[in-house]
Amino acid sequence: MTTRMDDKHPGTTRRHLLQAAAAGGLTTGLGSALAQPMIASPGSELLPKGKQRRVVVLGGGWGGLTVARHLREHTPELEVVLLERNPVFWSCPLSNKWLIDVVDTQFLVHSYTAPARRWGYTFVQTEVTEIDRDKRRVHTAQGHLDYDWLVVSAGIRVSYEPWFGNDRRAIAHTTVNYASAYVPSAEHLALKQKIKSFKGGTIVMTLPPPPHRCPPSPYERACLMAAHFQRNKVPAKIIILDPKPRIAPIGAGYRLAFEDLYPDIITHVPNAGVKELDPFNRVIKTAAGDFKFDDAVLMGHHQAAELTWKLGAIGKTADGKPTNWAAVHPQFYNLKDDPRIYVIGDSVGAVSPQFGHYPKSGHVANRMGRSVAKYIAQQAKGEALQPLMIDNLCYMLVNPDPLEAISVQFDYEMGPEGHLVQKQIDDNDRRKHLWEEDLRWYGLMVQDLTGG
Repeated sequence: MTTRMDDKHPGTTRRHLLQAAAAGGLTTGLGSALAQPMIASPGSELLPKGKQRRVVVLGGGWGGLTVARHLREHTPELEVVLLERNPVFWSCPLSNKWLIDVVDTQFLVHSYTAPARRWGYTFVQTEVTEIDRDKRRVHTAQGHLDYDWLVVSAGIRVSYEPWFGNDRRAIAHTTVNYASAYVPSAEHLALKQKIKSFKGGTIVMTLPPPPHRCPPSPYERACLMAAHFQRNKVPAKIIILDPKPRIAPIGAGYRLAFEDLYPDIITHVPNAGVKELDPFNRVIKTAAGDFKFDDAVLMGHHQAAELTWKLGAIGKTADGKPTNWAAVHPQFYNLKDDPRIYVIGDSVGAVSPQFGHYPKSGHVANRMGRSVAKYIAQQAKGEALQPLMIDNLCYMLVNPDPLEAISVQFDYEMGPEGHLVQKQIDDNDRRKHLWEEDLRWYGLMVQDLTGG
């Protein structure tokens, strides 16, 4: 039997829940203590395994934090260990708004130690170096630890090799000077500084070929950058080089925003897949023409995170080439050859012939994390897995003054032909109410991730 995530709230919808939620759910605050580095050899045992069966979660993003918290709720008899290389959690949702100071840093940055204390799992800040599936062992920079279940929620990696091959100098120059700011890191700070210090000229923005992570939405980013330049009277032009034939998703909403709000700043160029890029001389050649630029936000191709490749979970095409995404069960998210290993979040590969990939969003990662916590609980009790349908909900701010947003909702069900079917609902009518919903949605998400 298939159960929807909202079944425990009969008669309610996601929108009703958001409207009923208190705006006070946005409590964020950094914990005063961070995980301290351990003095240990990589060959030593990081955490000795006791009598409890153990779940190791790799990656502390939207999916990893969710699964760790809900595992402790569903199966307190299991030990849960979260491994993450960063000292604090940085959210990609709302990060575009942060670039132009619509929200401040406390909205994005959260403690790892506070939710670990609250829910009773172990957080270790460390780098994962290897995954030994035969021994069910994870190796880290501080030692190894064994697992009974493994959940990989490591996000994406940005690949510039399709543009530059193995030209490491060009890749390094691009990441330093034209960072995509798609992975939580110093790149967000670099992009914010770029926007604030830009004096005028042409900025080229390449969009990753689909599927790609969103949020942060590149179209939203273009709108907010344009709003900043407009407000500060910076003579800037933004050229969006889109490999797709049209704006998608929410095509009508974004097109109207470009035309109504920023007609003198934003130019959207469809079918503009990158053919050649010279980051040193600032020239880009695309299928839609050649462009020179004064500055750029060069968003490379997206792939499953490095840990997913280390896991050996990348799928294969019909001719044996890597799909660049994890091959998992479309509803359970575990590996076909190892049902105790799960991959969730942005690294997940295609799940349906109708729509391909789930949206690579924080909302989806959260829903996958909640589902996998229940699946592991069922496995731990020797029960058959009962699939849970997930959903997606995203808001995009297109005008910061007055505050106006658009949104998109995705619903899923099992179709009559036995595969997942997606229903997409675009809300193209930009208005303040959707921005207020966005804040309430984010508050609920932060509560679910951290309990704060």
